[in-house]
Order: sequence, then structure tokens, then C-alpha cells
Amino acid sequence: MRLSTLCYIQCNDEYLMLYRNKKENDLNEGKWIGLGGKIEPGETPLQGIIREVSEEAKIELKPEQVEDLGLVHFRSDVWEDEEMYLFRAHLDSKPELCECNEGTLEWIAADKVLGLPTWEGDRVFLEAMFRGESDIHITLRYEGEKLVSVEYN
Repeated sequence: MRLSTLCYIQCNDEYLMLYRNKKENDLNEGKWIGLGGKIEPGETPLQGIIREVSEEAKIELKPEQVEDLGLVHFRSDVWEDEEMYLFRAHLDSKPELCECNEGTLEWIAADKVLGLPTWEGDRVFLEAMFRGESDIHITLRYEGEKLVSVEYN
């Protein structure tokens, strides 16, 4: 089972989103997602997301800027099962965007985020995040790229 992190960085009414368009054989290709990735051995989820955001966007988050929103369980008939720790970070000012080797970084207005091409299941936890929920625990089941069930744990 894969352990990963995902963070949506908020500044005012915008979120930093990553359009996945640069890696070969990327299962997220053509989709907009938050920042994050695999948790390395010996890392806590918080340490992992701080490292990933630094690597992907050159943003140095402090632990007090990061809000733990919960856990998303991904189950698939195609890909490895995944446990993803979901975070939101709050910034007072927008840092300058850098080149990212995984895709294109862009600040997107909060009211436009749900209209972006993304995974069906991402909309489930994004809607919960936008409603202000901070204890999100769900299981998303996929058959290929099709979301077939959502379970609230």
C-alpha cells in the first residue's frame, strides 16, 4: 500500500494548483491536483507534505501553516491501493511561482477549482474542504478512471 500526502495551498480566495503535464506515464496526466506525493521512510505525513511542497513549488511551509484535514483511502482495480493524508495550508501572501518538473503551477480562484479537469473523487473531498470540514475520512473506489463508490468512514 502506498502512503502519500496532498495539500491545497490557499492564499486569499485562490488555491495553488498543479496541472500535471510534464511527467511520462503519469496517472495524473491532464488533471489539476494539489501538491504532494509519496511519504518517504521515517517521515510523518506532516514532514512529507512540507518536503513535497518545497520540492515542487519552492514554498517553505511552517507546521503551523498546515491544517490536517483527514485521510482519503483510494482503492482501484488498476492501481496500487493508497492512503492519502489530506492537508490545507494558508499563506498570507502569494509567493512567486517557480518551474515544477511535474507540471504547471497556477493560482486558481476558489470558485473555479471544481470546474477544472480532475479526478471524480477529488471533487468529493474538495467540496468537503470548501464547506469547512476538517475531519474528512472517505474511501474512494475506482474501476479504471471511473469512480464507482464513495464511503464516508
